[in-house]
Formats: sequence, C-alpha cells, structure tokens
Amino acid sequence: MSVDLRLGVNIDHVATIRNARGCAHPDPLRAAQIAAAAGADGITAHLREDRRHISDRDIARLRAEIDLPLNFEMAATDEMLAIAVKAKPHAACIVPEKREERTTEGGLDAAGGHNHLKRFVSELGNAGVRVSLFIEASKTQLDAAASLGAPVVEIHTGAYCDAVGEQREFELARIAEAVKYGAGLGLEIHAGHGLAFDTVSPIAQLPEIRELNIGHFLIGEAIFIGLDASIREMRKLMNIARGISGSGQ
Repeated sequence: MSVDLRLGVNIDHVATIRNARGCAHPDPLRAAQIAAAAGADGITAHLREDRRHISDRDIARLRAEIDLPLNFEMAATDEMLAIAVKAKPHAACIVPEKREERTTEGGLDAAGGHNHLKRFVSELGNAGVRVSLFIEASKTQLDAAASLGAPVVEIHTGAYCDAVGEQREFELARIAEAVKYGAGLGLEIHAGHGLAFDTVSPIAQLPEIRELNIGHFLIGEAIFIGLDASIREMRKLMNIARGISGSGQ
C-alpha cells in the first residue's frame, strides 16, 4: 500500500468568504499558494453557473500563477464547456449542479445522462483536458463512466462522512467494493466530499484510490489552526493511512 495518494485542495470556500463582503480578501490564489507550500498535489475549483464563490477571473489567475495541476469542477453545460476548452486545466471534473443547493448533494447520473454527457467527455478529451466524472459508489455508474470513455471517476464520499456507527461501516464497505470494481474497469479512482480528520483514514487506506479532493473541512479548520497546519495535518493522516514514510511532513 505504498502507492502515493495525491491530495487536491478545493479552495471554493475561500472565495465564499471573500464574496460575502464583496471585496478582494481573502484571495483564493493566496490559498492555493499556501496549499502548494503545505504539500497539496493539486488545486480544485468549482466554477458554478451563479458564480457564488469561484469567479472566471479566479480560474484565469490560477491557470497563470499556480504550478500545481488545476482540477476544474464544472456542470455539463455549453457555457462551462467553452470555458474549460479555452482555459485548458489539467483536469475537468463534471459534477451535478442545482442552483438551489448549498453544496453538491450527490453524484452525477452518468448512466441516465449518458447521451448528454458523451459530447462533453469527448470535447474535453479532444482539448487535452483529463475528464473525471463525480459519481456515486455504484457499479452501474462506474460502467457508464467507462462506457463514456472518461479516464477518471471521483467517488462521492458524502454519505459515508455523514453516517455514524454501523451505517458508516456499511457506506465504507460500499465504497471499497466500488473502487475495486472501478479500478478493474481501468478507471483511475479519486474520492471526495465531506472528508475530515476523523473520516479520511479509512478512505485513504483503500489502495485503488489515487487522489482525494478535500475543501470545506480544510478551510473551516483553518479558522482555528491556520490553512498551512490544516493541510499538513490532512497530508500526514493520509500518508499514515497509506503506510508512506515521511508522514510527519
């Protein structure tokens, strides 16, 4: 279990705080720079239709000024496709999006939306953008992702993080079965949503998972211990779970 596990830091909610006052502070770009110095392997940013947090200018600045790979979260709309093709981030993760939701509420229905999604997966891939689909831990959804030609899936971990006791164990077992199945299909497996210090280790221990994308908890914890310390602690817990030496980063 010594295969490296990457950490993508989602900086959306730095922008949420900034936008609450309609000013320039705090700056998501600065958060990305701190994340890079603290051991993050990539930066994730979700450009929503309503621009409630990350802005178009944020995406442009991140592409121009950050050396880490940018994972561009996007809905499957023509507007977002055009932005992604122009910006050419390292990766684009297609997520479900509803205007009224507070945060992404679940996985994309890659099976039910197969015909709609096919063009987005194809055009992003043709533009040199690595496509990921944010889906539930379901064999049906994994089969659909593989059929669409998406090289990467990100498994939604929200239900696991929200559960307690035996239900959490059930959700963990469901994820473990799904990631093993998905890896067998040749998909690269990522995971994320809701992960925190007390929930990350069992997910990080799953050897098929290659990347975790974590945001809200890290930004929230930064209020108390600082962003650098928050990211370093998450990185340490991931490394310990993975059995990687040098976990005291």
